[in-house]
Amino acid sequence: MKIGVIDIGSNSVRLALSADGKTLFKRIKTTRLSEGLSSSGKLCRAAIERTAQAVAGFKSQAESEGADKVFAFATAAVRSASNGSQFTAYVKENYGIDIEVISGQTEAKIGLLGALGTSDGGIIDLGGASCEVTVRDKGNTVYTKSVDVGAVRLLEECGRDKDKLEKYISKKLSDYGAFNADKYKMYGVSGTATTLAAVKQNLKEYDPQTVHGTRLSVAEVGNLAEQFLKMSVDEIKRSSGILVWRADVIGGASLFLYRLMQYMSISEITVSENDNLEGYLIYKGEI
Repeated sequence: MKIGVIDIGSNSVRLALSADGKTLFKRIKTTRLSEGLSSSGKLCRAAIERTAQAVAGFKSQAESEGADKVFAFATAAVRSASNGSQFTAYVKENYGIDIEVISGQTEAKIGLLGALGTSDGGIIDLGGASCEVTVRDKGNTVYTKSVDVGAVRLLEECGRDKDKLEKYISKKLSDYGAFNADKYKMYGVSGTATTLAAVKQNLKEYDPQTVHGTRLSVAEVGNLAEQFLKMSVDEIKRSSGILVWRADVIGGASLFLYRLMQYMSISEITVSENDNLEGYLIYKGEI
């Protein structure tokens, strides 16, 4: 049986097509659903429409590839927006697609399931509007926290001003409380981690097999953050085609990941291509 899963994130919409528990392919379209959310508390009309069209396009693509079922779930942008229910109603009415809006706790859970399965360890899932950190030890979840900070929120709150970013990040890190993750194997999932891995590997075109398993030390993440924040957005775009759709957000997001790793005493993360798309299927009992 083939199953499609659509992840409606704050920055991008993603599709995974799976068969018998194996991911056949993934696709991504950047729609910036959370555009303006930090200042208005609402999803803007243009972002709703372009995201809805991306979701509909991915559903059609999954079905044309033989998907027997197509699931769709939404994360931080939709659950935190005052008109999030209007977005899901709009997609249902115009495209016939039901969207499950998941909580931060569930988002953390499915990210962990996707990256680790039943193994011990932890994940950092830095998205567009939230960042989840979850750790499992001896089969039990020993820490989980979702904080409303992400790549797009950082850009909208601080621009690319390093001083403003440092102050904002410092405040947000306190929301994670006191947890030392140095004894756990930590994984990085979602766009920031995978993009940094692709940059480290000097990829001209994105290759999931090369990205998967790439190790990023805290120093490497810090150096990349420093580098990106010194460059203009146009310079970042010209440096690599991989960065075109993340050129404006990658500096702040990298800086946040760096400071979070320091805050939790994480010396290294391993980048995983397996994430909440795979985890959602496990969560729904489809694997």
